[in-house]
Amino acid sequence: MSKRILIVEDHADIRKLVRLTLEFEDYEIHEAANADEGLEAVRRLRPDLLLLDVMMPGKLNGLDLCRLAKTDLALGRPQVVLLTARGQSQDVEAGMNAGADAYLLKPFSPLKLIETIDTLGAQPTELP
Repeated sequence: MSKRILIVEDHADIRKLVRLTLEFEDYEIHEAANADEGLEAVRRLRPDLLLLDVMMPGKLNGLDLCRLAKTDLALGRPQVVLLTARGQSQDVEAGMNAGADAYLLKPFSPLKLIETIDTLGAQPTELP
């Protein structure tokens, strides 16, 4: 069974780059344009892995969605990779405190993204 990945990113060009990077792997890829849509998609899809931008418009940002995904058992507790341009140590710390499994700085190479996902080894979610 392929891993289900949800890309939550407000820039369509970055979503497209991530999708193109991952579509040659054995992944089922879904997208959301902001964290509010992302939360709905997580509830609906129960992804194995979330690729989350930190700064997005809407009520929720990436850190909020990360925190919810990691603490609400009903959301399946997916692994989370934060994708962000914010690279200060306090930003990385905030991401890790929110429960992120990995933190990738933009711009990141497609190879680094695949490497990060492989390192996490996200297992397919067992649906009840």
